[in-house]
Amino acid sequence: MSSDLTQRIQSKLDDAIDRYIARNPLSKSLHDEAVKSMPGGNTRTVLYTSPFPVVIKSGKGHQVTSEDGHVYTDLTGEFTAALYGHSNPVILSAIRDVLDNVGMNVGGNTAQEQIFARELCSRFSIEHIRFCNSGTEANIHALAAARAFTKKRRVVTFSGGYHGAVIGFKGGKPEANNVDMDDWVVARYNDLESARAAIEGEDVAAVLLEGMQGSGGGLPGKPEFLQGIQEIAAKAGVLFIIDEVMTSRLSAGGISELRGLKPDLKTFGKYLGGGLAFGAFGGRADIMAAFDPRSPNSLSHSGTFNNNTLVTHAGYAGLTKVYTPEVSVQFTRSGDELRERLNAVTEGTRVVFTGVGTIMGVHFPTNGDRVFERSGEIEEIETLRDLFWCEMMEEGFWIVRRGFMALVLGTPAAELDRFATCVGAWISKHSDIVSL
Repeated sequence: MSSDLTQRIQSKLDDAIDRYIARNPLSKSLHDEAVKSMPGGNTRTVLYTSPFPVVIKSGKGHQVTSEDGHVYTDLTGEFTAALYGHSNPVILSAIRDVLDNVGMNVGGNTAQEQIFARELCSRFSIEHIRFCNSGTEANIHALAAARAFTKKRRVVTFSGGYHGAVIGFKGGKPEANNVDMDDWVVARYNDLESARAAIEGEDVAAVLLEGMQGSGGGLPGKPEFLQGIQEIAAKAGVLFIIDEVMTSRLSAGGISELRGLKPDLKTFGKYLGGGLAFGAFGGRADIMAAFDPRSPNSLSHSGTFNNNTLVTHAGYAGLTKVYTPEVSVQFTRSGDELRERLNAVTEGTRVVFTGVGTIMGVHFPTNGDRVFERSGEIEEIETLRDLFWCEMMEEGFWIVRRGFMALVLGTPAAELDRFATCVGAWISKHSDIVSL
């Protein structure tokens, strides 16, 4: 990229950041106070943005409102957890009913937990399931089950993969805060021969895979790659675990159903708790038997909030009354249609949208590449990404600075139309820096 282009992008970004600061004085003031009690004013790394984050005051329906009074159409969707939006009446009714008639965290089993478990097992084609509190926990416990079942330690994962706060592989290697640092074998995503070599290695208990990498940029696994992983793992006696934490929304049975996969174990989280903290893992009964407390050699899996009453009621209400199988199909189709429209207006530029259904990422490839198979292998213009983020915020769209988006159920079609129009206008406005 030429130095002239770099300077022109930076100049536009500098102006946009000046406007950002001017538009959000209360957020800056709140951030200045936050740094006095939290490192960097932050307790969730992904939400930090320089020079300071916009602070949200409230959310309702498909919108969020900042402390500075700006109303945004929510295209972040709480990183897929806010599929139902911020005030779905069915979810709120379920929560109020628990507060009024059941009570919070009763310290024992309830009938509702097995009702919710049966719904999840039926919906996602699994035999047995256990609950936890996040997708991170779900993946940790699924790996424990795989290791107990196979009596092996190592786990194959993929470059750009993310399976929770302590299981990430940005840059093709385990991140510094990962658990089990010596037990990972990192293969290249969408590269079947790389995966084969890793899976057929020594002491491999499982292969842990996202059907589409969410944190990695909304990069779909090629169908032949996903099917190939399943076949290679089965032949090698390695358990196939698919991380459906983000992708369970993509069909009635998640991306597994969408791609015709039958993994040994699946992990879940995000929206399935009805917007409350939730995780789950499940699959074959013989593997999940590792957690059967009736066995003297069972693995312990405790957690004060594993079966909390709010989640089991809200999650069940969401799946059975709101996000039904029929709705999931329609919602995914609407996301695919939006992404196609966005790529039509960005054709011939350094902007491209990737993803599946209602989960997508926007990329800014230096050379205009339109096909992304692996995270970090195509050079992107980060300053262009920042400029896009700043100016979409000005237009009233709440997206993740790195370009991640997850649609919220019930967002008016007119707002999605407006987003596509704004992207097209942004391309025209900045044709001197985005056109090839």
